[in-house]
Amino acid sequence: MSTASSLPPGPPYSLPSSPLDSSNDDDKKPGAWIVLLTQASYLPGVIILGYSLRKVKSKYPLVAAVTPSLPEDCREALIDCGIKIKEIAPLKPKDEVTVVAERFEDTWSKLAVFGFEGYKRAVLIDADMLVLKNMDHLMDLPLPKDWIAANHACVCNLDRDSWAPEDWREENCAYTPMVHPDALENPTQVTPSSIRTHTLLNSGLVVFTPSKVVLDQMLDFLATSPLVQDFSFPDQDFLAHFYKDKWMPIGWQYNAIKTARYWHPKMWNDDAVVNVHYICDKPWNVGKKRGTDDEVTHKWWWDHFDEWRNLMVGYKERRSVNIVEKYASDEHQG
Repeated sequence: MSTASSLPPGPPYSLPSSPLDSSNDDDKKPGAWIVLLTQASYLPGVIILGYSLRKVKSKYPLVAAVTPSLPEDCREALIDCGIKIKEIAPLKPKDEVTVVAERFEDTWSKLAVFGFEGYKRAVLIDADMLVLKNMDHLMDLPLPKDWIAANHACVCNLDRDSWAPEDWREENCAYTPMVHPDALENPTQVTPSSIRTHTLLNSGLVVFTPSKVVLDQMLDFLATSPLVQDFSFPDQDFLAHFYKDKWMPIGWQYNAIKTARYWHPKMWNDDAVVNVHYICDKPWNVGKKRGTDDEVTHKWWWDHFDEWRNLMVGYKERRSVNIVEKYASDEHQG
């Protein structure tokens, strides 16, 4: 699979005049990619996500929604790499909720981006993603204003994790009947007669129309609904309930979870991947995973990292390289 793309001449990034994404500057902007960043451990993912969007020549900016917990050096790296910063307050339910993994504790804060009214359309995109093909057309996806577009959750649970509900089985997964190339354009539809697992979505990539009215409704739901206590995948379960009968499935290739490469081989095609999602182990933490099922997809990420690093060093932009390598040390690159 080739991910090569020529880069425009000049410095590697056009730096913003201010680290803050002011509302005046962004009034009536057509669209943006928005990523939540609350922890330094996800900085390498966001930086390389931004590089991958630039490499495929996306015309839309990457905006990092950050909470006060993000260290100053991470903010400096974002600024150096031309990624806009939007400060948000962290969100959490009023009562404690038991989530599947500690890394999901902060994902409630994703909901804050639904109030970013400075953009006509936005795509919420996870920090552990890598864009391999231009997907700007998602900004023009025909979608009612009170709907979202997303991908189905994979519920195969082939690892038999104990936290998974009983109906999380291969035969109940929306991707199981999918076959390439038909799967690219004809995802499993959500209908009133759909089984429960076909109504679940993966919140790694969500197309939406920002609205403060919708955000207020979300915050009210978060504060008052007894259902929230059962949301073990915080934002993901929340969105599936909040947008029940109001979300449109899109092709798997826009949120290609890396495990689908070997869990759904009839559906997966390397050359069809638009945006890969590194669920579970992150490449910058565990390296290229040679000799494993994840070797190919992890190599894609490290190839982009090496390109980015060489570009930044070539332009004498060592500060951001040093910061990112602090959270993706050389020992993991092999």
